[in-house]
Amino acid sequence: MSLRIALTKGRLEDQTLTMLEQAGYGTQNVRNKGRALVLPDTKKDIDYILVKSNDCITYVEHGVADLGVVGKDTLMENEGKDYFEMLDLQMGKCCFIVASLPQANLFAKKGQIRIGTKYPHVARSYFLSKNMDVEIIKIDGSVELSPLIGLVDGIVDIMETGSTLKANGLVVLDVCAQISARVIVNKASWKLKKEEIIAVLADLKKAVDERA
Repeated sequence: MSLRIALTKGRLEDQTLTMLEQAGYGTQNVRNKGRALVLPDTKKDIDYILVKSNDCITYVEHGVADLGVVGKDTLMENEGKDYFEMLDLQMGKCCFIVASLPQANLFAKKGQIRIGTKYPHVARSYFLSKNMDVEIIKIDGSVELSPLIGLVDGIVDIMETGSTLKANGLVVLDVCAQISARVIVNKASWKLKKEEIIAVLADLKKAVDERA
């Protein structure tokens, strides 16, 4: 029974393809995709679809894709969705952090604080766990700019190297969560195509172990 796998476009796509190639999959069509939207594996009974991260969850939830590869950051921001999270691929590693200007005294400030972020659900959940009164301001552009111009007291954002924060004079106050790429599976597909899905998961797990 054929499978359909949704791959998050960009760096995760490239890294996932590398892992699949190590496991003997034929990903040439995806590597040379052109304008095609659905791309068959040349060795396995699998089709790949390339999607944006939020759409990966949607496609898996609705069964358009049996499996999906997406960052944990996207899963956390869309918490409560209807899928199984099956495997940590140990790639695309970064973390959610809280940062501010050094003089902001964010955690010592009395009353409500303002936080800028692209991830309002993650930010709200974090400060709720700290019993802090927070106003979340959604920012789609350069989050690092918002404390510099006085819009917010601090930010919640993804950090990989920290160079952008440092360049803008911001300091990391706390790490909210570690992030990496995850494999998610449609719940109905897990029942109907369990054997095929387990085979793919086993191949990916082997690739993860070999990289460790």
